[in-house]
Amino acid sequence: MPNKAFVTAIKSKSDEFYTQIEDIELEMKGYKPHFRNKIVYCNCDDPRESNFFEFFRLKFGKYQLKKLITTCYKSKDSTLFTDNSSNQSVGRTFDGERDLASRRR
Repeated sequence: MPNKAFVTAIKSKSDEFYTQIEDIELEMKGYKPHFRNKIVYCNCDDPRESNFFEFFRLKFGKYQLKKLITTCYKSKDSTLFTDNSSNQSVGRTFDGERDLASRRR
């Protein structure tokens, strides 16, 4: 059973258990040229809440990306896959102009 600090951290999403956009930006500073005309794929806990997806969506033009894709196998959100026992995946795609809706696969 998780301890109270861990549960609080998960709920707040503001500590080392979740990567913050500011941390991603610091790490990415020297890599911008490597992303030109590339497709970025992010495997994450939940495509609707991924800070990696959000970072690359916000920097899409600056990094000259071709496409951004994120997926997960199961969401922590029990309303997305009923009781979180589904074997379906969910994905989200951004093409620079449109943030395509999440889809089940």
